[in-house]
Amino acid sequence: MNEVYDTTPSAERVANLKQLTMIVYVLYAVGIFTGTLTSIVAIIINYVKREDTQGTIYASHFTWQIRTFWWSLLWFIVGWATFWMLGLGFLVWAADGIWVIYRIVKGFLNWSDGKPMPVPV
Repeated sequence: MNEVYDTTPSAERVANLKQLTMIVYVLYAVGIFTGTLTSIVAIIINYVKREDTQGTIYASHFTWQIRTFWWSLLWFIVGWATFWMLGLGFLVWAADGIWVIYRIVKGFLNWSDGKPMPVPV
């Protein structure tokens, strides 16, 4: 049996995804000040709801958020390693923090303007 599904996102679905995308940006922003717990919640939401965003501008936002999380985690680990080995980890952490803030702000501004994120293919 061949079932055909309408893949066109409804206005209600798009509105829900817009709100969820904003919530995830807020969770990441709060994570900067409170530690990793809200960021872990955010990345879980990103992966659980990622498929639902396909075909909308919010798919690019979810990809942006996921990449921000993993690259930030990588640089946090590099900062930790260099802090203990070379004493330079604080600078790595500071650069990572500034980069994450930039990514959250840029993402939120594009979200607010209804624009997708410039995610490379």
